[in-house]
Amino acid sequence: MFHEIVAQEKAATAGELEDQVHGAGIYLAGKTKKYWVHEKTRCNCFMLFPRGLSITWSEDPRYRSWHPLKETSDSEIEAASLLNVCWLEIHGKLELSHLTPGVNYDVAFEVMLTEPAYGWTAPVNLRLKLPDRTVQERKDKLQERPRNQWMELKAGELKVLPGQEGEVEISLFEYDGGQWKRGLLVKGIKVVPKE
Repeated sequence: MFHEIVAQEKAATAGELEDQVHGAGIYLAGKTKKYWVHEKTRCNCFMLFPRGLSITWSEDPRYRSWHPLKETSDSEIEAASLLNVCWLEIHGKLELSHLTPGVNYDVAFEVMLTEPAYGWTAPVNLRLKLPDRTVQERKDKLQERPRNQWMELKAGELKVLPGQEGEVEISLFEYDGGQWKRGLLVKGIKVVPKE
């Protein structure tokens, strides 16, 4: 009887976990990542949150602050807010074997410009670097973007081959313009199937 109860509890837990993965997703690595299965394509998706990213000056309260952000109806993450920096650099990594092979993915930073926002005349650089050293680079002019709404800054696209391993490196940076920048709220990096 004891073994049957344990088996039922495990089945319920596995069922609940499956519901969560196909719904709101599950948090990993101390809420530095979120994993879910895309409803239409049934492919693996990820969100890399700021606490799991490398952000220059992120622990110095003179330059960045951390804000609780409601991610789902019952869960919060921490978003990184740019207070005043002249050197912007954010890097993240994701293991390719965690993605669904053969699927085309979009990789983008999810950010918001908040008021007062200034110093965005120089475009930000976005880079996606694959383990085979293939690099995709883009520029985006944030000064021309709307304020106080979430937007995606596309770093690039990737397609994982069966058995492919290694990490994809995702970057957002701007340090050539030399201007002091303020007003960027970073939610994270989203890796989802192209639609």
